Amino acid sequence: MFEFSLLFLRCLFAGFQSHSGLLLENLALRHQLAVLKRQARKPKLRSADRLLWVGLRRLWPRWQQALLLFKPQTIIAWHRLGFRLFWRWKSRTGPGRPSVDRALITLIQRMWQANPTWGSRRIQAELAKLNIQVSDSTIRKYRPKNRPAPSDQTWKSFLQNHAQALVAVDFFAVPTATFRVLYVFLVLAHERRKVLHFNITEAPSALWTGQQMVEAFPYTIPPHYLLRDRDAIYGADFTRRVEALGLEQKLIAPRSPWQNPMVERIIGSIRRECLDHVIVFSGQHLRQVLSDYLAYYHQDRSHRSLHQDCPFSRPLEPPDQGDIIALPRLGGLHHRYTRQAA
Repeated sequence: MFEFSLLFLRCLFAGFQSHSGLLLENLALRHQLAVLKRQARKPKLRSADRLLWVGLRRLWPRWQQALLLFKPQTIIAWHRLGFRLFWRWKSRTGPGRPSVDRALITLIQRMWQANPTWGSRRIQAELAKLNIQVSDSTIRKYRPKNRPAPSDQTWKSFLQNHAQALVAVDFFAVPTATFRVLYVFLVLAHERRKVLHFNITEAPSALWTGQQMVEAFPYTIPPHYLLRDRDAIYGADFTRRVEALGLEQKLIAPRSPWQNPMVERIIGSIRRECLDHVIVFSGQHLRQVLSDYLAYYHQDRSHRSLHQDCPFSRPLEPPDQGDIIALPRLGGLHHRYTRQAA
C-alpha cells in the first residue's frame, strides 16, 4: 500500500514539471524497462501488482501501449481469475451438499484405523446399525492415507431356492507355531450363515468326520441337503452317519470349490479377519481363537447378504439411546459400535 501511495504522489508532482522534463523522464524509465526486459529471469509479481494493472485496464484506454514486461492476454487472465475468486467468495455459503458433521468424520476415521480388514461397505453397515446413514463415497473420502495394511455361480438358483434346507461342510488347515498342522471341520447353515458346529483334529478320518455331523444336530432335525466336495475323507463311515440323519448329499464337481461358495466364503473370512493376524500355539489355543471369532461373527459382524444384519439379528439403536462407544472384539482386532446412555 505504501508503494501505491508513493506512486500516486509522484504522479501529482509530475504535473508541475515542464513538458520536456516529462518526456526525458519517460524516456529514461522506458529505457530501464527495456533493459529489464532483456534479463533472462522472470520478474516476480505480487497480488497488488496484478490488481493495479487490472484497474488500469478498466480505467485507461491506452493501457496496452504501456506494456513491456507482460502481454495483454496476461492482464485479461488476471482479470478473469479475480472474477472467479470474487464469485467463489460470494457463493461460499450458498446451496449445495450439506457438510458432514466433524464428529461423524472423526468416527469414520477411527473405524478405518481400528479395523484394518474392513472396507467401506462394512463401515457403512456398522453405521447403519447406529442409525447413521452415510454414503459409501463419503466413507471412502475420509479413509486415512496411512491406514494399516466372485466367481460364476452355476448353482445360484438352487442355493437360493434351498437355503433353508441346506448345510455345507468343509475342512481347512491351520499351521501352528511349532509347524504342526491342525484341521478344522465346519458345518455351516445356509439360511442365516450360522456355523452350527466346528471341531479340530490332527488326523481327520471318515469315522471322526461322521461323528461331527451327529454332534452338529444333537437335539434338532437337520436340513434336507448336505453340500460338500469329493474329498476322500468323506468315506463309508461318514456316508452311513449322514444317511442315518436323513441328509441327502449333493457333491460339487471335481476341483470346483466355487460350487460350495458359502462355506468357502466363511473360511476365507476366518483367515482374513482372524487367523492371518494370530500365531496359533496349540489346538486348545486355536479352539479359543475360533470360539471368540465365531461369537463376533454371529452377534456383531454385519453381512451384506443378510441386508447388513448379523446371523443373530442386531437391533437398530436410535440416537436417543446415548453416545457411541466402541467395544473391542478379538483383542481389539475388530470392534462393535453401540450406543450407551451417559
